[in-house]
Amino acid sequence: MVRRTFGARLPSRVLRRLLPAVLLAILLAGCGTEGARQTPADPGETSPATVEIARADAEAAFGGLGELAAAWKDGDCAGIERFTTWAEKTIGSRVCAAGRKDRSAPGLDAYGDPEFLIPAHEDGEDDPWFAVLARKPTPAYFVFVRTDGAWRLGAGPIPLAGDAPEAEGEIVDAAWVGARLVSTRHVAFLTDPAGVSGVRFVSGDPMRALLGELVRAPGRVRPDRLSTDVRIEGPARALALPDGGALVFHALRLVFTQKPGPGRSSLAHRRYGASDVRAFTGGAPKTVTGAEIVLLATRVAGDNRMRTVGMRRVLADITEGSG
Repeated sequence: MVRRTFGARLPSRVLRRLLPAVLLAILLAGCGTEGARQTPADPGETSPATVEIARADAEAAFGGLGELAAAWKDGDCAGIERFTTWAEKTIGSRVCAAGRKDRSAPGLDAYGDPEFLIPAHEDGEDDPWFAVLARKPTPAYFVFVRTDGAWRLGAGPIPLAGDAPEAEGEIVDAAWVGARLVSTRHVAFLTDPAGVSGVRFVSGDPMRALLGELVRAPGRVRPDRLSTDVRIEGPARALALPDGGALVFHALRLVFTQKPGPGRSSLAHRRYGASDVRAFTGGAPKTVTGAEIVLLATRVAGDNRMRTVGMRRVLADITEGSG
């Protein structure tokens, strides 16, 4: 199933940013690349060129998940890097190497019954992309991004944390502007226990549980010292919703740095298990920094309220020192 609509108009400042990407795509098309075709506006029209993604290309990209699953199973780190980009490439680059040591590498289940959510056009700043809602074996989102002439998995699976909203395959001005702010609003929420920022999530939302965990984390490792940080991991990508809101796919990086407490030469309560630390660092350092990637699908309503509809959290790296 494919959802795709056309006809959104962008302001002139966006058109100016879009022009270099249009010219580049035309040049690439002349070199024989396929998968995302630029369609110019009709004469006299002020709407920008669209990037059409063929259903066959989207199906082929989704079908290629089997090759990525095989690469994970075989510990083929080069293959994982070849089939991924964005958040999944960040995760795979270190997790695969650690899996060759004392740590079990994650697997990738076979997913099916896909619904393709294909944007009708891009804003010219990012690579073409589309999303898939795979309903079997359990519902999860996948985001594919076209980079260096090939479709690669950018994020996924992102298991649903509730009901999937109905999405139209169109990026409109309001949705894109809101998408740019979603990750920033998440960072504000997760680093502001007092709630001064004004960002709110409804009771029971996974973000509220994550905030509680971050607040309690330093106390769980005392007398060790633990600092936390929340960062944005790459761009946000949005699909418009019929009610004027958006479904936004984005990622955050949680950073935890743990040091021995005063007068101590070793950690008393390690946040990460000894086997994980050894697999990533090759030893048992006194100070460690862990990086966890949180992949998110967030519904932004027309009134700007946010709700988490999908989430996956992965330990992506552990390094020696303060990072």
